[in-house]
Amino acid sequence: MESINRKELKVSAIENGTVIDHIPAKSVFRVVKMLKLDQTELPVTIGFNFDSKKFGSKGIIKASNLFFEKRDANRIALIAPTATLIVIKNYEVVSKHQVEIPDTIEQFVKCVNPNCITNHQQITTRFDVIDKDDLKLQCHYCEKITGKNNIEIL
Repeated sequence: MESINRKELKVSAIENGTVIDHIPAKSVFRVVKMLKLDQTELPVTIGFNFDSKKFGSKGIIKASNLFFEKRDANRIALIAPTATLIVIKNYEVVSKHQVEIPDTIEQFVKCVNPNCITNHQQITTRFDVIDKDDLKLQCHYCEKITGKNNIEIL
């Protein structure tokens, strides 16, 4: 029997679906929960604390037969701004792009101000991103600023 010296084991390829790569290792499970991947019946592979030359350590999520909308990419960007979305069809990469924090965020972030009108009436939340590097959002209605550690994604 021939001995094979492997320095690296790879996660199996997916036929169709989305790979979310370059997720900060500490953010992998937040992304899983936010996208409700823990509730799907479809195969999902989750890995974290992989070595990354660019980021030190990273996580990866492979979601078979799942494809994400732009809104989902924007939500991912708030938690994992270094993430890359890779769409796979028939085992081939059909698109690959870095997520980007949008200039305006609507619907999926809760205002931290308990007195904000969005927390008392059926009004869609809306935030302007005032700092993409340190991630700070300003509510369109009450003007309260929310920092990255206080962002609650709906």
